[in-house]
Amino acid sequence: QVQLVESGGGLVQTGGSLRLSCGATGTIADLNYMGWYRQAPEKQREQVALITSSGRTKVAASVVGRFTISMDNATNTVHLQMASLRPEDAATYYCYLDDSSGGSWGQGTQVTVSS
Repeated sequence: QVQLVESGGGLVQTGGSLRLSCGATGTIADLNYMGWYRQAPEKQREQVALITSSGRTKVAASVVGRFTISMDNATNTVHLQMASLRPEDAATYYCYLDDSSGGSWGQGTQVTVSS
């Protein structure tokens, strides 16, 4: 079983930056990718950024050029560097891990962007 623990959320002003981190522990069977999703109130959860175990990345169009995803394979930790934050980026951000046994979600970390 995989456990994901997120950190780094908080309150930031428009234009500011935050760095989210997610560490995975437990039994990880053939890691495929890790990533971040977000969900704002009354909206569907959406994919933000993914990174495969080989380092390939996929970033949502809404955050391209502002958000960067990276992963430390040695520690199974994924980071999301967020810059130029906008009010519409405010949401609960969830870490996700996909391996050969399925997918696992973190508990979420709140990002609030003040205008």
